[in-house]
Formats: sequence, structure tokens, C-alpha cells
Amino acid sequence: MSTDNLFEKISITAPDDLSLGKQVEYEFEYNPKLLQGVPRSLSRDTLNLPKDELPFTGIDTWTGYELSWLNLKGKPHVAILECKVPITSINLIESKSFKLYLNSFNQSKFASPDEVKATLKKDLSQCAGEEVEVHLILPNQFESLKFEEFQGTLLDELDVTIDTYSPDTRLLINSPGEGENTSEGSEKITETLVSHLLKSNCLITSQPDWASIQIRYEGHPINHDGLLKYLISFRQHNEFHEQCVERIYCDIMAHCQPDKLTVCARYTRRGGLDINPFRSNFETPYGNNRQARQ
Repeated sequence: MSTDNLFEKISITAPDDLSLGKQVEYEFEYNPKLLQGVPRSLSRDTLNLPKDELPFTGIDTWTGYELSWLNLKGKPHVAILECKVPITSINLIESKSFKLYLNSFNQSKFASPDEVKATLKKDLSQCAGEEVEVHLILPNQFESLKFEEFQGTLLDELDVTIDTYSPDTRLLINSPGEGENTSEGSEKITETLVSHLLKSNCLITSQPDWASIQIRYEGHPINHDGLLKYLISFRQHNEFHEQCVERIYCDIMAHCQPDKLTVCARYTRRGGLDINPFRSNFETPYGNNRQARQ
């Protein structure tokens, strides 16, 4: 029996002026006006996060695999884009508008990769409302790229029964104890947990977003069964990647109360873009190493 009707579902509404979910014409000449930002406050207000001092640090790292432009002689060039959007920015960058924007480089002439990089940095920073870090990985650097999977205890083999597919914080408990939110008397531990079963849906189109997630914490033991069921409960939830990771972080912090916590997710790409949010109260972001599903 589904428990979805036993708790209030989270509802977030995106701005009406986004191109996402609407039929658009692809442009092949440079047009920075294609970029659209989404206020981070849309989700953070539902989490009651303070605007002046966030409870975590981190970064949103994007990888763009479909970047191409023309040199001044009209010859195409390609590169892989890596950009890091600060989580203190007013806006996150809406992914479809990002793709459309990158497509607009396809038939545009630039004097050098440095000019392309400077253009990307200027436009993305303006969209986010804060300076965005941009790197271009050129073809002669491709061989230096590597795969690196999350390390930690894999939760996915746990034999659990799932009947909730909207985020349910009641599933987050500490161990030992059934249904308790604290583990008084238990020793604090340091643990790293991994799952490849995180799936949410696009806030606008409901297209599936797939991710692997790593949770590192120090504190009273978190119940593994409950944590896996909680992560799977996002399966029918509509929210952007960055918003989901912040929700997971805040829910774990509120209900399991670890002293230290990191939540990092690596989403599979759509339209040549992957998004990799990182949130932590004790460590700096990991390197942007691609995983097998990306």
C-alpha cells in the first residue's frame, strides 16, 4: 500500500518565462540572450534556508560535451566545457537554455579558444549573477581525462521494500532504534555511503534525471535501509538537480543530525550537459572526474 497520501508533497513552481518545456528554434550563431537563470530561492525558501549565510559550502560543476565553434577561416573546432557555478549565486543556470546557448556557437567565428572561454565566462557569470569559473579541455588534452567512481559502502544491494516515491523524511532515522531520530548512547562514526538509484524528474517537463550520489558524514550511525528508501523516494519528485541535492543535505542534517556532512551527486548528461552539485559543511569539492554512466 502506498504511503504517498500520508504526508504533504513538496510543490515548487518554476517561472513561466523559461524556454524549458516549450518548442523553440535552434540558433547556430552566437546569442547570449538564450541563457536563462532560475532563482535559487525557489527551492531554498521551502527549506527555510537563510539568504545571508548558507549552512553549507560547495559548487555546481557542469560538463559540456557539445561545444564547437568556427575559427576565423571557418574551420570547426571542438572542446569539452567545464564550468563551476558558485552556490552563492542568485540564479542557477537553466539547463535547456544552456544547451541552446552553446548551440549558438556552432556557426560563430572566434579568433581563439581563449576568446571562446572569455565569452563563456562573461555570459554565464551574468546569467548566474556571480562570477563563474570556466575551463576548456581541448582535444590534445582529452587523453588526460579519467573515470572515477564514488567510493564507499554501496546501499543498493539492501533488500528493502519500497512504497514511497515522493520525498519522505520520516524514512531518515539513526541506528540503533526503530523510528527514532537520535541515537543516544551510540558511538559516533565516520562513514561514506553510495547509491546509484537516485532519480528525480525535471521541474518543468518531468523528464527523468538520473544520478549517483555519495554521502559522507561524521556522527551517530544513520540507518542504511531508511536512507536508501529515502533516496529512492525522490523517484517521482519534480525539482532541479541542484535543488534535490540541497534538499537531501538539509533533510539528513535535520533528521539525523550529523556533525559533519557532505552530499555530492553526479547526474547523467542530457543534451550534452551533466550537472554535479556538491554540498558540505566540512570539506572542499572533489575533482570533476567523469563516472561510467556519464
